[in-house]
This record gives sequence, C-alpha cells and structure tokens, in this order.
Amino acid sequence: MTFDTPISRAGSHCVKWDMLEPLYGLKPDEGLAMWVADMEFRPPQVVQDALQRMLDHGVYGYFGDDRAYLQAIRWWMSTRHGWEVQPDWIFTTHGLVNGTALCIHSFTQPGDGIILMTPVYHAFSRIIKAAGREVVECPLALVDGTARMDFAAWEQRLTGRETMLILCSPHNPGGRVWTPDELRAVADFCVRHDLILVSDEIHHDLVYPGRKHTVMPLAAPGIADRLVMMTATTKTFNIAGAHIGNVIIADPALRKTFADTMMALGISPNSFGMHMATAAYSPEGAAWLDALMPYLDANRQLFDAGIAAIPGLRSTPLEATYLAWVDFSGTGMAPAEFIARVEKQARIATNHGSAFGTGGESFLRFNLACPRAQVAEAVSRLQRAFADLQ
Repeated sequence: MTFDTPISRAGSHCVKWDMLEPLYGLKPDEGLAMWVADMEFRPPQVVQDALQRMLDHGVYGYFGDDRAYLQAIRWWMSTRHGWEVQPDWIFTTHGLVNGTALCIHSFTQPGDGIILMTPVYHAFSRIIKAAGREVVECPLALVDGTARMDFAAWEQRLTGRETMLILCSPHNPGGRVWTPDELRAVADFCVRHDLILVSDEIHHDLVYPGRKHTVMPLAAPGIADRLVMMTATTKTFNIAGAHIGNVIIADPALRKTFADTMMALGISPNSFGMHMATAAYSPEGAAWLDALMPYLDANRQLFDAGIAAIPGLRSTPLEATYLAWVDFSGTGMAPAEFIARVEKQARIATNHGSAFGTGGESFLRFNLACPRAQVAEAVSRLQRAFADLQ
C-alpha cells in the first residue's frame, strides 16, 4: 500500500464518514470528510500482522503478561524522544480522553478550576464540565498568525480556585511545537500557582522537518512532583479505534493516587489494543512513521499554497499534527457564512473553530491525513466556493 491509495470507509461504522450525512447533510460519495482526527491510511503492516495472529489463534481472553508491551513503550520513548521511562510509571487507559478524565477525578475536586490554553482540543472542556469542574480559559495570543503563550494576561484571569492545567503539546489545533523555553515557562506557571500539570502529548510523533518536540520531563525535570504525562500510539499509527493510551507518572505520591482511581473504577485494558500498541512501537512502526511524515508534509504544503491563493483566508503555519487550522476572519464574513460556503458549496465537513473555545471563532480545522488527491480536491472546491473574493 502507498498513502495515495484511496480506501472507502463508508459503511464500516466509521464516525468520520458514516456520520457525514446525519451531521453535515453530505452524502459520502459527494462530500469530503475532513473533520474527525483519524487518518485515511492503514496502519503499519506489523500492526496488521499482530491482529492476524490473534485472529488465527481465535481465542480472545483476558490480556496478561504486559512485559513486552511496557518494554515497547520504554524503547519508543527512549529512542524517539530521549526520555527514559520506568515500567511502574505506566498506566494503560482507554485512550487519552479517558486518561484526562481519570486525572481530573484523581487530582481535583468538584468546583475546582482547570486551565485550558484556548483554542484547544474540544474534548477537554466537555469532560471538565461533565465532572463538575470549571473551565478556566487562558486564550493564546496570535502573533503573525502563530499561537503564543501570554502568561501576563493569564495571571489576571485566575481566581485562586485553579488546581490543574492541561497542556496540549504539540498543540491541537494550530499545530504549534512548543519550545523548551515555553515549556519551562508553563512549568514555572504551574509551580507559581500550585497546579497539577497534565501534559497531553498524543501528537508528539507527528512533527514536521525543522521542528523538534521536547517531552515535558526533559524540558522541566524539576516538576516531577506535579507532572502527569499522557502519550499514545493511536494518533501516530492511526489505531484510534483501539482506545488505548498511557498515563505516565514518575512521582510515587501522584502515582498512588492515580492507581487508586484506576482500581476504584475497575479500569483494565483490552487485549486488541495491547497487541496493536506493542507491535506499533517497533523498528517496523518507526520506518512506517518515517515514510508517513514526508507524505503529510507534502499534503500540508499543497493545502497551504491553495489556501494562500484565496484572499481573506490564512492557514496557520503547521509545525506538527495533520490538522490544518484556517482563519477566515480576513473575509469579513460571519462564521455562519463561511461555514455555509465550506459545507454547502464546497461540500467539505470540518471542525468548527468555536468548539475549541475562545479564540477559535473565526477558524475551521481540516484533516490533511488523506490521499493527496483528496487534499487537491478540497483546495479546488474551496477556491471555487470563495471565487468571488479573487
């Protein structure tokens, strides 16, 4: 398989395509699904082979003996990120939305404030509110179209009830790869306000040439007593349906608290996800990823060039992720108008920027992890939909 090979996902219980018509009014054979953050590519063959061995065996019982799984995580973090992880630091959750929810229940109380740097991944806000906590929005500043942290402004927004900050690193949406200095500034902010720092680094393998992701423990080694790390194979290798992720905690006291929550809620992993993740974090998985990133980079360049040709549209410089973040404010249109042009005229389903919180209102998020022909078609449709601005 090459990444150019189209794979029909309609009728496969795929949320991205099978909910296209119910949610957007677009038939799968007419619309382009560029909303949900999964890829249109099959995962590495080593993952498929692991599943095939399970099928060939034919008995699907409880998973046990996780030594190979833990070693795969340790090997990946060491070789790809220079971070040495101990086996007893690792907890397996049902994905990182679940991992975030478990952190909220473990380390905060109802009524506490939880800080989000908005606009940011929309699931964070949803689970914070559902847990009876308060979302405290700290909007990112836009400098020449690039997101920047604005600690001076954020200081003014705090009420004293805040107990946690959830960091998205690299950032979704917007694709910023935070610099080590920025990460240290986040750590200092958390120390200053006595905050637990939950660092969601699910996109940390999807970084473009010229940028380097730094894991938080290496940027700020002195904050282990308040740091919770979250990583996963799911975004990197397009196995989101496995619903598997890792919460990694170095501090013994935080680890005990989190373990108690896991025990109280009866959280245990599914065997399919364990086998898939073990296979993915391997030399074969690394080779697949090293082939994927140049392909995504070319998709990014094609999309950005097409957006740049439309007056009033601006594509945020993407340093990581496959999620393009496009600003429509230069058109002078209200969100309802530019959304209608994208969805009704161009027939493209995207994520609405307002869902990501303050600062996202004039944006739409486009998923570029698809065959290049689909990116080219999306650009062509957008240029036609906004042709009157030319």
